[in-house]
Amino acid sequence: MDIRLFGYDRELDDSRIDAAPETIREQLREYERGTRTTFDLEIEYPDTFTGSVMRAMAQIPSGETRTYGDLAATLETAPIAVGQACSRNPIPVIVPCHRVVGADSLVGYAGGVDLKRHLLEHEGAVIPGASSPD
Repeated sequence: MDIRLFGYDRELDDSRIDAAPETIREQLREYERGTRTTFDLEIEYPDTFTGSVMRAMAQIPSGETRTYGDLAATLETAPIAVGQACSRNPIPVIVPCHRVVGADSLVGYAGGVDLKRHLLEHEGAVIPGASSPD
């Protein structure tokens, strides 16, 4: 399913979401308007390491971030493995891989670092490496 969010085009694997496409699109529109911070959708997580990382990402509240190292410690793995799993997330935004950041920078994002920054700013998250106002 192709979506457009904040002017960026993304693709979601809606076969992993137990909801009609219009329900998914409406919840994404509400998120974009700022009237929704969590998604009320049934997600089918893969029975793989990527699924474990997706479950951990889904626990990160809107407006907060975790580092790759934080998730790696929780899952008893390496930060690079977490990053690779994040890049395989088939349901970006709904499963918030954008909330996983480097210790001192945003690092990468399959949708582009500009979109990752936009999503985090939209949620009011502290962005690592961003200069603070004087």
